[in-house]
Amino acid sequence: MSKDTEIDMKDVELNELDPEKQPMTADGQAAGGEKNGSVKQKVPEDEVTFTGLSKEELMKVAGTPGWVRTRWALLVLFWLGWLGMLAGAIAIIVQAPRCKPIPEMNWWNEGPLYQISDVEAFSDGIAGVEAKLDEINKLKVKGLILGPLHTIQKDQPATLNLKKINPVYGDQKALSAVLAKAHKKGISVVLDLTPNYLGASPWFNDKNVADVMEQVMSAAEHWLTLEVDGIKVSDLSVAASSVDWSKLQSTLHMNGTENPRKRLLMGAVTDMSAESVSQLVNDSGVDLVLSNLLASKKGGVERIMAMDTLHSQQMSLGWGLGAAQRDQLSKQAKSAGLIRLYQLLLFTMPGTPVFTYGDEIGLQAVGDASPKMIWDVEKEPAEGAVVNETAEAAQTERVAMRKWFRSLSDLRGKERSLLHGDYYPLSSSSSSLAFLRVWDQSERYITAVNFGSLPETLTLKLAPTEGLELPETGTVKLSTDAELEVDSTISLDKITLKAGQAVLLQFPYTG
Repeated sequence: MSKDTEIDMKDVELNELDPEKQPMTADGQAAGGEKNGSVKQKVPEDEVTFTGLSKEELMKVAGTPGWVRTRWALLVLFWLGWLGMLAGAIAIIVQAPRCKPIPEMNWWNEGPLYQISDVEAFSDGIAGVEAKLDEINKLKVKGLILGPLHTIQKDQPATLNLKKINPVYGDQKALSAVLAKAHKKGISVVLDLTPNYLGASPWFNDKNVADVMEQVMSAAEHWLTLEVDGIKVSDLSVAASSVDWSKLQSTLHMNGTENPRKRLLMGAVTDMSAESVSQLVNDSGVDLVLSNLLASKKGGVERIMAMDTLHSQQMSLGWGLGAAQRDQLSKQAKSAGLIRLYQLLLFTMPGTPVFTYGDEIGLQAVGDASPKMIWDVEKEPAEGAVVNETAEAAQTERVAMRKWFRSLSDLRGKERSLLHGDYYPLSSSSSSLAFLRVWDQSERYITAVNFGSLPETLTLKLAPTEGLELPETGTVKLSTDAELEVDSTISLDKITLKAGQAVLLQFPYTG
């Protein structure tokens, strides 16, 4: 073989790839026409595939003694487990503490009432009230008390017209607009039909009561047809003594059956003892009595005794400080701190809190004239305007007080203990008091206030009560004292409060 031939043969050998080294993804065909990487496996023709037991074989095996015992054992275990779980569920239900039935409540028990005694000072008339309903709704109030709005000359019975609105305040169309918008927001509207509201005696004199009561009944029928949610009168004791008082009750309740929301018959009283108020509630059958006991009873001991007497009638009791006379809080509470204190007290006492317009911002009342309501308390001064530091500080205080009011109103609406809970006195002195509000398994609340001019330490003592005792500590929920921080824990053995300070404490139900 020549040299050139040997070289050519080597080239052929080098160009041939070992079949084992060819890539598995090669497109070419392997020897024998098979793709490279393919493996053929021959299955013996005589191999048998398992197909399971036939029905006859399965029934034969299932009927053997061993399988029968196994099935019975599993069945017994299943039913024993099921019965055990059922018995456990029944035991839990039986042993679990039963929920206390919620007392019957009406809309005036569910939140504060907001009294607009002078619609002109409040918002330039009835039409202005409609415009301010969005702001009022933010206060979480459940009802408005408007007026009196009717025409009357002071101490002149012949001029009384309870069906006619004083043109200075507006007209019936404006009132209908207020009613429609308020109802859409879930706010009820009560009209104050106190006859001689400009004079010294609300019912003129004893000789006029029967005639005036007839006019009140006729006016009540008139306004209830316009979807008014109730009426209020002052000097309830005089009205309730009238022979026609029961007819007025029937007028309201008869009209109320046509509306799912019950109509309110409300009366205000002044200069009456707690015992007399209690008796009036029972005898008159009135839905809500607003008293001025907080104003007439100045000491903590007297105020606690009044609550002791009246707390069982809380669904028919309204509390206010000046509201019975259609006055602002500021006439009794002379400082911003005291206004906050009484707001906290009113929202946590057993009964319905009643406020007069402006109480939410501490509106100052001077003399007998109705104070002008202040709006836009959060409005910033115009750019470049001269800022008066005193005015700015007053505005800041009004904003903070309204926030405090709203937080109290919101809390009362959510917590059953404050809404309709039981009441227990804990402490009282000439200038302080404390009480407990409890409802079933809900959070419990302690109100402690010192309306005196000196610091005071309150020692809390709960009379022996089955299933109820005070814990060692409580959590600060709200406080007028900056040193008693919200969510901080304090001892319930003794509570020290600075002058004019109040605190609302919370502790959980523990079973």
